[in-house]
Amino acid sequence: MHILKVVTTTTTSFFFFFLLFFFSMPYLATSKELCLKSVCRRNEPKIHFPFRIKSRQPESCGYPGFDLFCNEAGQTLMKLPGLYSGEFMVEGIEYHKQEIWLNDPKSCLPKLILFHNLSAGSPFKGVNYQDFTFFNCSESFDLGVSRLTPIVCLSDSNYTVFATSSARVIEILSTTCKLFKTVSVPVQSPFDEQILSSDLSDDLRLTWDEPGCGKCESQGGQCGFKSNSSHNIVCSHIPQSGRLPRGARYAITIGVGVPASLCFLGLLSFLCGRVKSFVRRRDPIPELNPSVAPQSTLVLGLDGPTIESYPKIVLGESRRLPKPDDHTCPICLSEYRPKETLKPIPKCQHCFHAACIDEWLKLNATCPICRNPPPQPLPALISVDVS
Repeated sequence: MHILKVVTTTTTSFFFFFLLFFFSMPYLATSKELCLKSVCRRNEPKIHFPFRIKSRQPESCGYPGFDLFCNEAGQTLMKLPGLYSGEFMVEGIEYHKQEIWLNDPKSCLPKLILFHNLSAGSPFKGVNYQDFTFFNCSESFDLGVSRLTPIVCLSDSNYTVFATSSARVIEILSTTCKLFKTVSVPVQSPFDEQILSSDLSDDLRLTWDEPGCGKCESQGGQCGFKSNSSHNIVCSHIPQSGRLPRGARYAITIGVGVPASLCFLGLLSFLCGRVKSFVRRRDPIPELNPSVAPQSTLVLGLDGPTIESYPKIVLGESRRLPKPDDHTCPICLSEYRPKETLKPIPKCQHCFHAACIDEWLKLNATCPICRNPPPQPLPALISVDVS
């Protein structure tokens, strides 16, 4: 018996670990391919999938079009397709929102905006856009009167450059300045009112749709390519303090639930057997007890001839009975009706429906109300068993 228990326990443990390994295989294969985070220098944004730093992370750790690199100053840079061959500086990345913040490492962002088309072949787009019109005004333009903010990095001693989104300012500047270009600028937040002028030095707020890893990042996981695949994106590496992978949860549920259910059923069966055994010892069956004679079986009720010897009453329309307060059968609790057959007990005169009292007297030899035994039957109606 002991050997059987050991074998059963070993088999159950093997079954549980097999299920855990089987359901967790995709998760293990994926987590093996995860890449470590990297930075260009301290206090720079931490880079991981879908972005990658070319010189520090392998190609499989990034998504196409999301390559970054570090310059000599340790800044994190990105090149985007466009007419201007400049480079954007990565100020920050919010992976759970799928947003990136860009600026110019040379502190002249309006120049990048003028000569760069963000929508041409780039996976990024602005969260909010606002149209700004650029004007080149000569040195004779009265800057003090205009109260406009110049773009210093695009101006010199001979002319001044302004950018505005106000229709009124555009109308005024068109008469004295040269209109250069109108550009849709990705701004940090939409403006309810038109801007008189801006130097456009704030960071560009861009977002991307593919790959969609925002939900994975918000749960504390990390996106990456599935093992041996350059197209399928999976979410893995979720912290163990949170929810386990689905496959691991299935394995634990099955591996623990099935043995626990079997143990519970076995314990329940054992307890039922013990209860039955205890009842048999306390209340032995008379037929199997040799100390009890077969002739001593006790009959509690009255025999048929005695019950039939009791008088019967057919209730009339007036429903008068020996006891004036009798209106309801105490056994079935139904009110007496005319033409019903009643039967009183001779000694106490308590009345009942004939069918109700007959069934009662077969099991009980006393009146249901006063508990007095009925009168003994006449000797002529007694059947004596002399055997």
